[in-house]
Amino acid sequence: MNDTNELVKRHSLELIICAHTKSQIPEVEEVQIALAGRSNVGKSSLVNALAGRKKLAKISATPGKTRSINFYKVLPCDYYLVDLPGYGYARASHEEQKNWSNVLEYYLDSSKKLKALALLLDCRLPPQTIDLGLVEYARARGIPILPVLTKTDKCTQKEKKLKQEEWQTILGTMPLLVSSQKKQGLEKLWQTLDEAAIGKFCEE
Repeated sequence: MNDTNELVKRHSLELIICAHTKSQIPEVEEVQIALAGRSNVGKSSLVNALAGRKKLAKISATPGKTRSINFYKVLPCDYYLVDLPGYGYARASHEEQKNWSNVLEYYLDSSKKLKALALLLDCRLPPQTIDLGLVEYARARGIPILPVLTKTDKCTQKEKKLKQEEWQTILGTMPLLVSSQKKQGLEKLWQTLDEAAIGKFCEE
């Protein structure tokens, strides 16, 4: 079975709104799953891979370009995948980092329909302080965390297993393994997102 083709048949993503400020964040009735991660973790690439499209989310050679909260409608499942601004980009000015942080925190605090936070983590890196900080922030607000290890095509089987075990010890949940480049782990990720949002794997 071709994983990517099946995903295109089963799911599609439609960009509904880009919110750059708190006032632009919409109040939507549908449930939401937020997508968060460091500025170079590959969020845009993963959004495109999940959608089966190359240019839905803009990919830049410079990390930190996603400066808005992007609301993608998941069809036919009728919920939102909300792409949060990448954090931790060292070259961003202090003012920029503060603004992104404020918008991100405002969304996490104010969204009444947020079901879970899909936390993207680079498979090649040890746990980062900034990621652990977001984990604690989400936990303090009772937001379930769905850990996802990205760029797994760049790691050996042993490295992937060790990283999964490391994060499982921290979070109590085994992270999923995905590779946007190799289109690996996408169906399992869609299943996890669907079940967190609507309680079942969404199929037409």
